[in-house]
Amino acid sequence: MDRRGRIRAYGGAVALMLVGVICGFAVPGLVGDIIRLTLLTVGFGAVILAVFYEIGMSEEKALAREQNEREQRQPKHEEPDERSSWTRPPRRPG
Repeated sequence: MDRRGRIRAYGGAVALMLVGVICGFAVPGLVGDIIRLTLLTVGFGAVILAVFYEIGMSEEKALAREQNEREQRQPKHEEPDERSSWTRPPRRPG
């Protein structure tokens, strides 16, 4: 994820939490509490998902880098096109 995407993801989640806190104080009673808890929970969940996404993407990049290095280290090996003349065909069972 690029820098702009990170700012949007984390900023949107934090903005959602701030709206939840403001609504919790602006709307009195049980309805305000429900709105506040819902928006805070969704905001925290979005932050956690974004963190896990970042961790997963960094692991994917590391695995791709390792695979690329492994492929570069191995020598190129070409398979022969046809079988050798000295090998026998497989035997029939029985």
